[in-house]
Amino acid sequence: MRDLVTLGEALLSVRTVGALTPGGAASTHIAGAETNVAIGMARLGHRVAWAGVVGADAPGDAVLRALAAEGVASDLVRRDPTRPTGTMLVEARTADLTRVAYNRTGSAGSGVSYADVRAALDAAPRLLHVTGITPALGPGPAAALTEALARRPALTRACLDVNYRAGLWTRAAARAALAPLADGTAGACVDIVVASADELDLLTEEGTDEAVSVTRLFEAGVSEIVVKRGAEGASWFGSDGERVDLSARPVTVVDAVGAGDALVAGYLSGVLDGLDARGRLARGIDCAAFCVATRGDWEGLPTRAELALLPAPGAEATLR
Repeated sequence: MRDLVTLGEALLSVRTVGALTPGGAASTHIAGAETNVAIGMARLGHRVAWAGVVGADAPGDAVLRALAAEGVASDLVRRDPTRPTGTMLVEARTADLTRVAYNRTGSAGSGVSYADVRAALDAAPRLLHVTGITPALGPGPAAALTEALARRPALTRACLDVNYRAGLWTRAAARAALAPLADGTAGACVDIVVASADELDLLTEEGTDEAVSVTRLFEAGVSEIVVKRGAEGASWFGSDGERVDLSARPVTVVDAVGAGDALVAGYLSGVLDGLDARGRLARGIDCAAFCVATRGDWEGLPTRAELALLPAPGAEATLR
């Protein structure tokens, strides 16, 4: 039995060393919120699979090679000969400023369906992880995600990371698609919600403050909520009224991209390991610290043994 299955889109990422110029240096990577989480959990020793669609092209080959190298099962991945693998360009304009351009219109990932994840759910993984990026790709991916949540086995817990992307859809469109996943009106209610503080009202009502959103999500059936606070760390809320707040780790930040996915990977690893709320959140924050200390979305994610390299939390500084 697998510990975790993720459903989403994988992209080939091209990162420039400096400004995008003819003959300039660049490197290739893979990207995607769901694959970031999958790689993070695989490095922590969990049995993980990513379910999705890539093109029958060289970028698709690169995605599958990278996942295999990181121990993420790809037997669930479908190759689409009619659609290309999506790509993204990450251009380094200054030492601390990057510009990102996506090329995902009509991509293989935008053609994902419930059939692409059904076999994985039949095997009853312990966790199903999805993000708000998938339904933003179009009606087909939105239906696939909703059906996967609704038809997951009774013992498979579901985690939704809101992961709002303004470049993909409006807040109103996101709320219309995501709120039913949290309140059960779409036929299923997720168990774990992860969101930034400014994303919580995408699961309730526009303008609802954090406290009210948290209360409404618990009333709808959500069992635990993690709020990502960026430089300030993260918070955990339990349905019994308990709350845990932890500061970020004091590390030198090289690249903040992927920090939220790293936190999710560490947190869900703690869920699978039976850690208490503080332990789960602390592992997530530790993974985020490793991630931002290295350039790349997931390249700096730690192994389980490397978690011990960080000193015991003491006076913690800001993680930016």
